[in-house]
Amino acid sequence: MRKLKVGVDSYSLKPLDLSPFELLEWAVINGAESVQFSEINLPAAAAVDKALLADLRGYADENRLIIEWGGGEHIPLDLATGKPRDIRTGNRRAAEQAYLLGSSTVRSCSGGLMRWKADGPSTEDFLRAAAAELREERSLFRDHGVVLAVETHFEFTSFELLRLFDMCGAVPGEYLGICLDTMNLLTMLEDPVPAAKRLLPWVVTTHIKDGGLLLTPDGFVSFTAEAGKGTIDLATIAELLASVHPAVVLTVEDHGGDFLIPVNDPEFLARFPDLDVAELVRLTSLAARTRALVDAGRLAVLPRDRWPAVCEERVKRDLRHLRRLAGGA
Repeated sequence: MRKLKVGVDSYSLKPLDLSPFELLEWAVINGAESVQFSEINLPAAAAVDKALLADLRGYADENRLIIEWGGGEHIPLDLATGKPRDIRTGNRRAAEQAYLLGSSTVRSCSGGLMRWKADGPSTEDFLRAAAAELREERSLFRDHGVVLAVETHFEFTSFELLRLFDMCGAVPGEYLGICLDTMNLLTMLEDPVPAAKRLLPWVVTTHIKDGGLLLTPDGFVSFTAEAGKGTIDLATIAELLASVHPAVVLTVEDHGGDFLIPVNDPEFLARFPDLDVAELVRLTSLAARTRALVDAGRLAVLPRDRWPAVCEERVKRDLRHLRRLAGGA
C-alpha cells in the first residue's frame, strides 16, 4: 500500500507565535512534509502580498514542503443572526493566494455552533444559503485550479455535507471537497470511521486528531487526545485514505479542551435528523472504551489553558505516530 505524507496545521502550534517562515522551518526540523496554514501569523502592518507568497513558495520548494492554504468560508450568513454576509471576496482572495503558492486546496471553516443555539436559523436554512452561494463560486475556484476543502467542523454533519455537494451539482475533484477532521466528527455525533467512508471520495485535506467521548449526566463530552492515545481508529482512516487518495496528507491538528454535547435534551437531539440508533450504539461503545482508558489513568482531558505548555512536544509525538501510520498505509 502507498505511503502517505505527514504534515502539521498552523493552529496546533499557535502558542509558539511562529512567523510563516519559522513554521515552515519547524516543519523541516521535525520531519513534517507539509504545512497547512489555518491562519498566518504576521505583524499588524504586514500584508499577505505576492512577494510574501512567492517567498513562502520558494522556501517550501527548496525544502520539498507542501503548502496547504486556508482562509475560505462556505456559509454566506451571519451564524448568530442569519443575516447575509459576503464570503465571495474572501474566497476569491484565498483562491488567488493558493494559486500563487502552488496549492490546490483552500480550507473552509465558517466556525459555527448553530445547533447549540435554539433561537438561530435552522440547519436547512444554512444549507440552502451555502448551496446558492457556492454554485455561483464554481468558476472562481475552477479558474484557479483550487478545491474549497470544507472542514468537518460544527456546521454540518457528513450527511448534510453530501447533500450540500449534491445541491451544488458538484462532483469530487471539481471545486468542492472535504477537509476531514477526525475528532470533530465525534462532536457532531458521528463515529469517525463510517463518516470517513461516507466522505471518502471528497477528501482532499485532513485534520488528523485523536480524541475520546465520555457519557456524563449532562450528555456526551468529547475531547482531544494525543494521536494514538484516544479511541478514534486513526489507522483504519489512514488505510481508507491511502486506498483512494495516495496524495492526501495526514495533517496533525491538535489542541486542548473538551466539548459538551447535550444529547439528553430532546430538542438538541432533534437537530441531528440523520442520527440513528445504530450510530448511537457505536458512540456509546466509544464512550465505554474512553471511560476504561480514563479509569486506567491512560487518558485524560487536557484543559485548553494547559495547551501552550505542552503543545510543541505533543505535536512532535503526534507527528511520530502519524508517520508510523503513514508507513503502514
